[in-house]
Formats: sequence, structure tokens, C-alpha cells
Amino acid sequence: MTAPPAWLTVLTTTDSEEKAHELAQGAVEARLAACAQISAPVTSVYRWRHAIESSEEWQVLFKTAAGRYEELEEYLQGAHDYDTPEIIAIPVIRGNARYLGWVTAQTAPAAAL
Repeated sequence: MTAPPAWLTVLTTTDSEEKAHELAQGAVEARLAACAQISAPVTSVYRWRHAIESSEEWQVLFKTAAGRYEELEEYLQGAHDYDTPEIIAIPVIRGNARYLGWVTAQTAPAAAL
């Protein structure tokens, strides 16, 4: 049996660069993510309310410790203005030990510091 991952990359999308920055800033300030990367606009094609839609969105990738996922998801649900925001966690199986140590340290709850 393999151990659950210790780190995650969590992604979401939003419909403006400003909103992407707000989501990123809030998560890092709250120590729910060590960093957040905002990708230039991407085009999303999806089915919504019985129609095929296409829209420009900004993708935000959050680097976090797996133990902070529930709080990060709760933050994103509350801060996001989509009815059904994309929030997907991708396990980090391996990575640079110093970087992953930094992610762990930066996402430690404030009380643990």
C-alpha cells in the first residue's frame, strides 16, 4: 500500500486576470498555498446548461501540502464567483526535496510557526 502524497498541485480557473490574482493572493496570505502560478488566458470549451460554451479563462495552480487541501478548497469555494468552480488536486509524487520542504514550511498553519 502506498502512502498518500504529502504535497499537491491544486488548480482552478476564473474568468479574469484580476480574479486570478485575488484567489492567488488570498491563498498565499492565508498560508493555504506556498505559491500560486497564474497562466495566461486559456480557452475552455465545455458543456454547461445544455449548451457547448467557449470562454477565455485564467488558470491558477496552487502548490500546497496535502494536509492543507480541505482548507484551501473551502477558501476557493468561498472566494470564487463561479457556481461550480473547477477545483482539482493533483498529487505530487516526487520533486526537489528543498522545494518540497519550502512548500511544507510555507503552508504550516500560523500557530505552528
